Amino acid sequence: MIERRPFNSLGGANHGWLDAKHHFSFASYHDAARMGWGALRVWNDDTIAANTGFPPHPHSDMEIITYVREGAITHQDNLGNKGRTEAGDVQVMSAGTGIQHAEYNLEPDTTRIFQIWIIPDARGGAPTWGSKPFPKGERSGRFVTLASGIAGDEDALPIRAQARVLGLTLAAGESAEYVFGENRYGYLVPAKGAIEVNGVRLEARDGAAIRNEGAITVKALDDAEVVLVDSAP
Repeated sequence: MIERRPFNSLGGANHGWLDAKHHFSFASYHDAARMGWGALRVWNDDTIAANTGFPPHPHSDMEIITYVREGAITHQDNLGNKGRTEAGDVQVMSAGTGIQHAEYNLEPDTTRIFQIWIIPDARGGAPTWGSKPFPKGERSGRFVTLASGIAGDEDALPIRAQARVLGLTLAAGESAEYVFGENRYGYLVPAKGAIEVNGVRLEARDGAAIRNEGAITVKALDDAEVVLVDSAP
């Protein structure tokens, strides 16, 4: 089963400095049919104006993955971590027992991100933060794991959930396959470009909720950039 969720059907709010679209219920947007997908709880498509951002705020018991689509995001937290994550790269925060952080677009131009929240396998634990560059050339034509809590994914940023976040770039006409394990939930969004997933067409920034598919074949109709979350129930 692949359910297309068109971009124009997403919830959201425009705060001026932040134009946020929500694939799942978040903040003032509530849809009982979109409370999450497996352990995936939040997928926000955020457009952040230059020299603005999220002031310090707390999180706990959540794995928060930020995928930068354009521009860059600068993180600072109460543990002393500070870092700048550029387009195509990823940062991960395991909120654990609690962390307070801020995220700012300190760039002269607009920044666009996907922020993905995954429910951890267990509550608690010391909070952590990390960032890593992932050259887009390495994911040309194949899925590359960016963040994961699954054994064997040592090259990815670690998260505390039986889930993985993957990235893929395809030139128009190219295809790539991903095989799911048993009883897994997939959620896929093309950051740019139109694609087909097992024959289901998605435009840029549409979502695809995937269930009971042993494998998917992603075909690029345009040059495309794709992000996929594979999670446990």
